[in-house]
Order: sequence, then C-alpha cells, then structure tokens
Amino acid sequence: MKGKTAQATLAITTKIVLPNDTNTLGHLFGGELLAWMDMISSVSAHRHSKRVVVTASVNNVSFQQPIKHASIVTLEAKVSRAFNSSMEVFVDVFVEDHVSGTREKCNEAIYTFVAVDQNGGPIQVPELIPETEEEKARYEGALRRKQLSLILAGKMKPSDATELKKLFLGE
Repeated sequence: MKGKTAQATLAITTKIVLPNDTNTLGHLFGGELLAWMDMISSVSAHRHSKRVVVTASVNNVSFQQPIKHASIVTLEAKVSRAFNSSMEVFVDVFVEDHVSGTREKCNEAIYTFVAVDQNGGPIQVPELIPETEEEKARYEGALRRKQLSLILAGKMKPSDATELKKLFLGE
C-alpha cells in the first residue's frame, strides 16, 4: 500500500455563522463548531484512506476565542499520522476579517478516525508522509498522543509507552 502525503489529505470548507448557529451571546455554539470540525476532518480521513471512516474520538478541542455571529469561518483539516486502521486528523479553524480579509486562527482540534470495510470492521490504511515542518511536528506528536490515550483507556501499561518515556524520562 503506497503512502500518501499530508497535503493530499487537505480538506477545506468555509462557513458563515448564521443566527441559528449562535447562542444567546451571539457566539457560535461550541457543538455546532464540533460538528463542522467532525465533518471536515472525516473528509480528510477519507481522502487518505479512500474508505468509509468513522469518528473514533475527539482527542483535543481548544476553544481559544469565541466566534461571533456573521463571521466567515474557514476550517482546514489534514491527516497528521496514520496507524494501522486509524488516522489522527488536525483541524485548524480561522476567522476572516470582513474588511482586510486577513485570517486569524481561533480554534483547533484533533480527531481520530478508523477506516472500515463493508462489514464495519477496521481496515488497513496507507502510511502518511509528512513534508513540512508543521506536518513533521504533528506526525511526531501523534504517537505520544496515541500512547497517552491508550494508557488513560487502560489499554496500555505506562511502562510500554516508549514515546512518553523518551519525552519525560529521556530514555
């Protein structure tokens, strides 16, 4: 199975925050943003695997600043690492200034998807080939994040977490 670059998995969508997307403060509902991020990250995971994908987890969400009503919001998703059947996907969220057109990053998230076959069982995905410095940094961090997640779920012993040991103990 031939590997794919992270760039090949890039998925982008742009939305405008409408009144029905907002809370009583006039800010985008967090749940609405989560749904948008889930949707675009699933497209990215599909582009990598060319398979049906299912959301396995939302590993991290950072609501750094509120998104106001009528904002133009762009979401960019890219697979950061592929494992056996799972893929970690980073989503970066930007708000566009109405006058200048400049974009400011306001939120990010990390999702995990699993590629499945016609029976719903996990299926192998291609390896990911990071190219840019950011892609390489996210790729390297993905194994640490996966090991931490497995430890917290009771599926891995801390003593087996090789990448975390390197990070914390210098082993």
